[in-house]
Amino acid sequence: MKIVRYIENGVVKWGVIEGESVREMDGDPFGHFHLTSKIKTMGEVKLLSPCLPSKIVALGLNYRDHAEEVKMVLPKEPLLFIKPSTSVIGPGEGIIYPKISKRVDYEAELAVVIGKVSKKVSEERAADYILGYTCLNDVTARDLQPKDGQWTTAKGFDTFAPMGPWIVTDIDPHHLDVSSYLNGERRQHSNTKNLIFGPHQLVSFISRVMTLLPGDVIATGTPSGIGPMDIGDKIDVVIEEIGTLSNHVIAEE
Repeated sequence: MKIVRYIENGVVKWGVIEGESVREMDGDPFGHFHLTSKIKTMGEVKLLSPCLPSKIVALGLNYRDHAEEVKMVLPKEPLLFIKPSTSVIGPGEGIIYPKISKRVDYEAELAVVIGKVSKKVSEERAADYILGYTCLNDVTARDLQPKDGQWTTAKGFDTFAPMGPWIVTDIDPHHLDVSSYLNGERRQHSNTKNLIFGPHQLVSFISRVMTLLPGDVIATGTPSGIGPMDIGDKIDVVIEEIGTLSNHVIAEE
């Protein structure tokens, strides 16, 4: 199932993709819901970010190839940082290039969407707490990152967490190709089998540190090939069995 958030005539709704159409949902995917008979074509609605997380818990150096790229030792346990909820945007929205940065990078990532309150979850039961998976771009002001050991400044700007286009609920996250394309040219390509810590491990580890709430997101890390974007560029994050998340880079007003 592909779950979407969308806006129709100024009203935000939940729905499910059926071919080239969206079937409206009564309720929401984190509680009780049923699918209605109301159907719109994709051209009649505007897709939003597929959820509104209270927090995005993100991973540094979680692909072996990326750790090698930046010449850092593989972590012995997940290296966590947090992106604020205000960094979230949806497909087609603009990534704002901050005036105080001279280099803003793309980072294609598989994102885990939490389905219910998760606290001290075992790895064996982690799948029960996951609603599904989506694409995420962990946009980073690379030149600001060395100044802040916590990475909060470099990772936390408004619009620095594009997500979407939908949440896919019925896939195996352990063998998915992950790519990014800058202006149509492939820049990153790997597979989630190369993750150091997989989605189920991450749900278990993080839920022992902090309570994960319905709609929270875990960004599982990016493969090698990270690089800069410029104003006017188009960046696509493509994940096998999920789809394509597309955004443009725009200037800060």
